[in-house]
Amino acid sequence: MNYLGILIALITMAAIGVFHLIVIKAEYYFSKSIWPLFAAIGLGLLVCSLFINSTLLSAALAVVGASCLWSIHELFKQEKRVQKGQFPENPKRKKRTVPESDTSAANK
Repeated sequence: MNYLGILIALITMAAIGVFHLIVIKAEYYFSKSIWPLFAAIGLGLLVCSLFINSTLLSAALAVVGASCLWSIHELFKQEKRVQKGQFPENPKRKKRTVPESDTSAANK
């Protein structure tokens, strides 16, 4: 029997679960501005997966790399969930203020 597909599925489920938590913590402590780190790590892992001979290890690196890239999208969505009050906002982080000129244009 070939268990490779099941192992890859388990790795995928684990990556999704772990990255869910990573996105929440990353947005809380660093805001969405940390997305370039996710991009660099994700692309690096995808490139590394191209040069690995082991199918399982190559697939695992690719899954984690793709999860990193998907996390960029989730960081931006997480920011909106925080704004809606669905997740706590970091009180130690400075709030983004809208410049006065932007608010006056919106009131016209």
